[in-house]
Amino acid sequence: MVTAHPLPEGFTEIEVFAIGTALLVEALLGFCLNGLTIISFRKIKELRTPSNLLVLSIALADCGICINAFVAAFSSFLRYWPYGSDGCQIHGFHGFLTALASISSSAAVAWDRYHHYCTRSRLQWSTAASMMVFAWLFAAFWSVMPLLGWGQYDYEPLRTCCTLDYSKGDRNYVTFLFALSTFNFMIPGFIMLTAYQSIHQKFRKTGHFKFNTGLPLKTLVICWGPYCLLCSYAAVENVMFIPPKYRMIPALIAKAVPTVDAFVYALGNENYRGGIWQFLTGQKIEKAEVDNKTK
Repeated sequence: MVTAHPLPEGFTEIEVFAIGTALLVEALLGFCLNGLTIISFRKIKELRTPSNLLVLSIALADCGICINAFVAAFSSFLRYWPYGSDGCQIHGFHGFLTALASISSSAAVAWDRYHHYCTRSRLQWSTAASMMVFAWLFAAFWSVMPLLGWGQYDYEPLRTCCTLDYSKGDRNYVTFLFALSTFNFMIPGFIMLTAYQSIHQKFRKTGHFKFNTGLPLKTLVICWGPYCLLCSYAAVENVMFIPPKYRMIPALIAKAVPTVDAFVYALGNENYRGGIWQFLTGQKIEKAEVDNKTK
C-alpha cells in the first residue's frame, strides 16, 4: 500500500491541494492559449511577420513557464519534490530562463510598437530574429549564473518546486539580486514605460487610441512585482518569519503571466486574433497591415 507523504511544514491539507490546483489551472490555461498562439503563427501565412515573431517569442517563453508550473503542480499533489537535488537545479534554471525570456520579449514588443507608431519604421526579419535570439541568450546568461555559484537555486517554501534561494540573504545573494533586477526588471520596465508613454502621446495628438498603452506595463508590474518585492525584501531582512503559505503567493501570481500575456499580446492583437480565428474556423481573414494593435 502506498502511504501519503507527510504534509510540508506550515501547510494544511487544503492549502497544499489549493496550491497544486491553482498551479495546474494556470498551467493548463496558459499552455492552451499560448500553444494556440504558436500553432496559429505556424499555420496562418498572414501572421508570419517580423513583429509577430516577437509575439511568438513571448508565447514560447510562456509555454515554458506553463511546463514549469505543470511539474510544480504534480509535485504539490505528491506533497514532495521527487526529482532530487539535480532536478531542483534544472527546474530552477528552466523557470528563470523562461520567465526572463518572457520579460525581455515583452520589452522587445514595446520597442517595436514605439518605432511602428512613432517613427513609422518597419521592423525587418533580420532585426526581429536578432532581438529574439538576444532575449533568449540574455535570459540564459542570467539563469545559468546560480548554477555557477552566483546566486543559488533551492526549494520554494512548499518544497515541491525550485527557484532562486532568497532565504540566506548573504552578499552572494544580494549582489546577484541587484544585478538581476536591474537588467531583467527595471531596464525592461523602463523601456516599456518610455515606449508606451510615447505611443500614448502620439495617440492623444491624433485622437485615435488604438489600444490600451498602459496594459502591458501594468501586466509586468502586477504579475512580477510581488515576487520582486519578496526577493528584494529578503536582501535587507530575514523573510523566514513570514509564514510559508504567504511566501508562496507571489510565485502563484507570477505563474499567471502566460494567461495574461496571451490576452495582452495575442488575443488582444487585432491581426493576431483574426489569424487565430482563421486557424480555428477556416474563415479567411482579409489581408491587413500588421501593426500589433490591441483593442
